[in-house]
Amino acid sequence: MAENIFLEVVTPGAVVVSEEAQIVMAPGSEGEFGVLHGHTTFLTSLKVGCLRYKDAAGKDRALFVNGGFAEVLPTKMTVLSESADRRRDIDVERVKAAKARAEERLAKGTPDIDMIRAEAALRRAIQRLSLIQVH
Repeated sequence: MAENIFLEVVTPGAVVVSEEAQIVMAPGSEGEFGVLHGHTTFLTSLKVGCLRYKDAAGKDRALFVNGGFAEVLPTKMTVLSESADRRRDIDVERVKAAKARAEERLAKGTPDIDMIRAEAALRRAIQRLSLIQVH
């Protein structure tokens, strides 16, 4: 049987994941990438999206990551993100409200609206909702 890689997902406020994984799939800034035990060392930025992995028992797991960075070593992958949420911790009603607010701001399109922030908020809400609905 293949060896596992140790996965750690860290935010400024907490260690969200700290466990062995068979495989990790992450939303790299240049596209999704996969990591197995023995992978070549590299460092990359992440975009907002879903980080998926199979835990040591083979169960599929997923969490939302709000961008950040990933360091991959042959036996460990560390993700540093501004925020990360396990599927079970996502408040659906709160995310739907955030999505509606972002859509409303973008629809107004007035000069007092920070369009970049509104677009980022909308992307985060869409990714969180897709994590709940697809998985």
